[in-house]
Amino acid sequence: MDPSSVRDILLERREAVERRLTAACERVGRPRSSVNLVAVTKTLDEQYLSLLPDIGLKELGENRPQQLWSRAALLSQGVHWHLVGHLQRNKVERTLPLVEWIHSVDSLRLLQAIEEAASASSRTVNVLLEVNTSGEAQKHGFSPDELPTLIPALGRLNHIKIGGLMTMAAVAEDPEESRPCFALLRRLGDQLREVGGERHSIRELSMGMTNDFEVAIEEGATMVRIGSALFADLV
Repeated sequence: MDPSSVRDILLERREAVERRLTAACERVGRPRSSVNLVAVTKTLDEQYLSLLPDIGLKELGENRPQQLWSRAALLSQGVHWHLVGHLQRNKVERTLPLVEWIHSVDSLRLLQAIEEAASASSRTVNVLLEVNTSGEAQKHGFSPDELPTLIPALGRLNHIKIGGLMTMAAVAEDPEESRPCFALLRRLGDQLREVGGERHSIRELSMGMTNDFEVAIEEGATMVRIGSALFADLV
């Protein structure tokens, strides 16, 4: 497919997603500016990456660190990269310089590894704590009950800012089935914010994907991670 045709398709899809985002915000009396669209590019052919900033997609996400590395090498100017998938500790050092946000911090050991790498490179890293709100055994993330036990550790982080929480709801045909997971994350964020201290704002809620992002917005999402609604079949 030639780049001009792909650009037209991307623009049309971007506008369709924007209409859905705006409508969801309006339903609950929120400004559209309160929600950040993170376009997850894992299914988009690399040859089309350069089209994204021109159509207003400047917050880009990747699930795999290795894929983020290669794509950030191709497109770094004018965009911010988000790692939204699992991060292993041996990939922390190479990932940190490339990302604006890490959405998927799912263990205390990973927090400590990021702190050490950030300290060594004299940088501050914005992260979200991933919470397994669905209770599925195959999902990464802290359990809701674990979050209070992290509070002492948060005070020892000098090179990390905990900006909020992230979750993935269980896959379901009906988006309404995701609502309890999103409502739980919002409540957990409210609770953690009270004890996060001055360093950790804990204001972001990264939740909602193509099939359920409207419900997530209604429950307070400030970041939605959308891939297939934008990039399906563009290979």
